[in-house]
Amino acid sequence: MKIKKELISHFLMIILLVIVLYPILFIIANAFKPLKEAYHSVLSLIPVPFTLENFQQLFDSLPLLTITWNTFFIASVITILKLVLAFFAAYSFVYFKVKGQRFLYIIIISTLFIPFTVTMIPNYLMISKIGLMDTNWGVILPQIADAMGIFLLTQTMRGIPTALIEAALLDNIPQKRIMSHIVFPLVKHSITSTGIWFFITSWNEFIWPVLILKTVDHYTLPLAMQMYISSEGGTNFTMAMAISLISMFVPLMLYISFQKYIISTFISSGIK
Repeated sequence: MKIKKELISHFLMIILLVIVLYPILFIIANAFKPLKEAYHSVLSLIPVPFTLENFQQLFDSLPLLTITWNTFFIASVITILKLVLAFFAAYSFVYFKVKGQRFLYIIIISTLFIPFTVTMIPNYLMISKIGLMDTNWGVILPQIADAMGIFLLTQTMRGIPTALIEAALLDNIPQKRIMSHIVFPLVKHSITSTGIWFFITSWNEFIWPVLILKTVDHYTLPLAMQMYISSEGGTNFTMAMAISLISMFVPLMLYISFQKYIISTFISSGIK
């Protein structure tokens, strides 16, 4: 009976693994196929004949290095600003006691349940009013604060023994040193995993950039990919797969490298 359960468990894990990996292998295979061959063998995971013409056409038709840099710059700046604000906000909520603090924390966390469509139009009007349309900063500005980041770092900091902070205060260590030399080293893994999560979501963001960015030189990779799967401009399937492969490389490598930190952060925030 035990062997039977293990076989069923392994079989289900293999099925799940195939479901997860097949889309990635599908993208890789079709990125290296000629367009005609891809339509005839779309489900085949072996690119025969193997070709690099899709990538060559991408670099010939688009400023791909500029677009990649735009994507990296936007994702990096958003990630850094979100982490800085989340760290200071979480530190304040955990270690400073002021009247109405819990109510303010609940208000901030409740913004997680506000749909993007509710804030989309006010943000769009604000960006248009201050003249940041079709700029990287127009994409960045409305996304520099994140309630989920505040929640995750707050939960992590609550796990730090209060006696440690109280001992530092008794020794007249200033808050700046407590923050940088005691709290920060203890939550750096959580900061790392949260930062990677911020980076990946910002890297893959499509809806907000498509509203703000109008010229190709300012596009991000998800917007560039949309150019080849548009019903108006036609579909170039293999080029869309090629730019998808380029687009997923950086976040995939980040996730593979730091996945244990990401998983541990969500587990610890859920059990505290």
